[in-house]
Amino acid sequence: MDQSALTRRRLLELAVISFGASALTACTEGLVPVETSPPVATEPPAPLSVRTSAGSFNSAYRPGVATHWSLAAPDMPPGNPQPELPVAIFLHGLGGDHSVLLENLAADEALQRHLDAGGAPFAIAAVDGGDNWWHPRANGTDTQSMLVREFAPFLGRRGYDLGRIGLFGLSMGGFGALLLASQGRLPGVRAVAALSPAVWEAYDPRLDSAFDGPADFAAHDVFALRPGLAALPKRIDCGTGDDLAATVRDYRAGLPGAVEGGFQPGGHDDDYWRSVLPDVLSFLGRNLA
Repeated sequence: MDQSALTRRRLLELAVISFGASALTACTEGLVPVETSPPVATEPPAPLSVRTSAGSFNSAYRPGVATHWSLAAPDMPPGNPQPELPVAIFLHGLGGDHSVLLENLAADEALQRHLDAGGAPFAIAAVDGGDNWWHPRANGTDTQSMLVREFAPFLGRRGYDLGRIGLFGLSMGGFGALLLASQGRLPGVRAVAALSPAVWEAYDPRLDSAFDGPADFAAHDVFALRPGLAALPKRIDCGTGDDLAATVRDYRAGLPGAVEGGFQPGGHDDDYWRSVLPDVLSFLGRNLA
């Protein structure tokens, strides 16, 4: 190839490169380099405070009496879409009412400590059930249906997540919580906890305040219904000094799957129930989150 042609071609290539570099310089001249900002530290979430409320309604399943309720729930931070919190429904014992949850057990204070320790937020609610053992009775009451058809929908209308419901109760209410959970009448139940549940393996005529006879006992026999709890997280606690400890131990022994809780020093009283309540709330929070 002619040496002069090669030289001319090389000069043209260098000219193109020089022009491109000059154009790039012209385009970028005067632009300020973009500075990358350091990451901004985010504020820790504000602590949640528990608020309480109460009210009453007329129940078709408890004729002639007002049905009162109590509720304790965390106030969620303003300014964001409010999440649907799960809710745990408490069933009181014989001689009690909705006030047992917040007055006798001080459960709102226990819930506050649960939240302060980083526990998952949820609400707790209680409602009057009388002394009717949380199932249909010959006297015309049906407090289980009141829970399923009236109180749970009421909580749903207040914005709580009926797909994440917990059940817990003590003594008669422990029986009622286990009964309702094992029968599966309330969709959305994710966990059940019973404190010193009043459970019996066989009918005794002395149980006439709890059942309307042998047939009523058989229809609501929580021992026979234990397979219904196979897939459900469950916790059962009882004091070692409780007269019910032996039957509670038998009931626990025949439950399918894992069972949390156990037997701790204590009797059938508020002192014992308050002592295990923090662990019960932790159990509910984990399983409702």
